[in-house]
Amino acid sequence: MEHNHSNQHEHKALGNLKMAFWLNAGFALIEIAGGIFTNSVAILSDAFHDLGDSVALGLAWYFQRYSAKKRDDIYTYGYKRYSLLGASLSAVILLIGSVIIIFKAVPRLITPEPVHTQGMMYLAIVGIIINGLAMFRLKSGHSQNEKVISIHLLEDVLGWVAVLVASIVMKFYNVPILDPLLSLCITAFILFRVFGNMRQTFRIFMQATPSEEQVDHFRSQLATINGIIDLHDMHFWTMDGSYNIASLHVSVDPELSFSQSEIIKQEVRTYLKNEGFAHITIEIEPGGKLCELHDC
Repeated sequence: MEHNHSNQHEHKALGNLKMAFWLNAGFALIEIAGGIFTNSVAILSDAFHDLGDSVALGLAWYFQRYSAKKRDDIYTYGYKRYSLLGASLSAVILLIGSVIIIFKAVPRLITPEPVHTQGMMYLAIVGIIINGLAMFRLKSGHSQNEKVISIHLLEDVLGWVAVLVASIVMKFYNVPILDPLLSLCITAFILFRVFGNMRQTFRIFMQATPSEEQVDHFRSQLATINGIIDLHDMHFWTMDGSYNIASLHVSVDPELSFSQSEIIKQEVRTYLKNEGFAHITIEIEPGGKLCELHDC
């Protein structure tokens, strides 16, 4: 049942990334033509950024498919970490795209140029709808890959909201500086978000605990189970942000029978499953038996 649930998440993730890729790639071509027509640096910057996003989405789609491969003799935990590789590459592309936007927008702050406000408004409305649809699909995703891509699309949605607001204001007032100014504000916000996401991806690569709750919390909760004397060599990590793994040694009362120890083992497994761990390894040890990992 749990395996089927995981497969459903994988199929949904692939579907979300596929849809986002085609929407983004198609609209990027429309943006390039629209940016040239309207003489808007915000639209042109977003167009080239969307092309970068399309590359990122293609990579994310590919790596998400690759990560769904079953485990083998080489990758005994499976290929789930490949989705993180896609997330990392996507984040790098997002950073490069943001730098490009900054370099294109700053000169316009110094020498603003007039833009075609009516065309900007129409493109902004279409951009909000298309990117918003893709963003909401990916926002509900479980993988780190989907979360990183949703930030790409959030940037696009906010960028188009900025374009829409700027175009409405510039239609009535001669303030072309709004075009590059709002682009820089949105870029700064997204850079703040993407650095936080990159930090989380790095934590996963370094096998940090997947939950805000630390090992001591799990230890104290498991210690309340009757028959457990000690817990040690406890390790908790995640493969891709959603597939969590736990490994631990459990010392039990030496007077307990084998069947009673198995009941305790099942209680520990049930608790960890409820905490979101999908792959759990538990070693039961009779109390008093010296373990070389006892101090871990």
